[in-house]
Amino acid sequence: MKKSRKKLFRDFSYRKQRYVINNELKRLRSTVIYFEDKYDLFGKEIMFMLWANDLEFWTLDFASKDFEYSKKKLSARIVYPLMKQGYIYKYFDKMTPSQTLEDHLFREETKYNYRVRYALTKKARMMLRAFYKKLGFDFTQ
Repeated sequence: MKKSRKKLFRDFSYRKQRYVINNELKRLRSTVIYFEDKYDLFGKEIMFMLWANDLEFWTLDFASKDFEYSKKKLSARIVYPLMKQGYIYKYFDKMTPSQTLEDHLFREETKYNYRVRYALTKKARMMLRAFYKKLGFDFTQ
């Protein structure tokens, strides 16, 4: 690869556009810091909401496996604090399961061992939309 001598004393040089597809995540760190301050959140909470953004709902078991975080720490350090701040809510609570005979016969979960399903609130989704917009992602397409 031939190097140009006129680039020798520069602080930086961009790669040619044909080699770079897209770099919207370039400002990820500064955007996370900005949203931590603006919304009084931790980076791990923002990353969890980004992870959950495409899900309608989830259980703590699924989230802990897929997000690769221990279930106990995920609930205590991320999910419950976000619930207190209004970013997560219980989509299906423990008392939601049906009491029909078919449900008791064919489902493993009853009202006594039902796992709660959580979801992001509209407040969280609006915050994430602003986050993506600040990063430079275009949602008009």
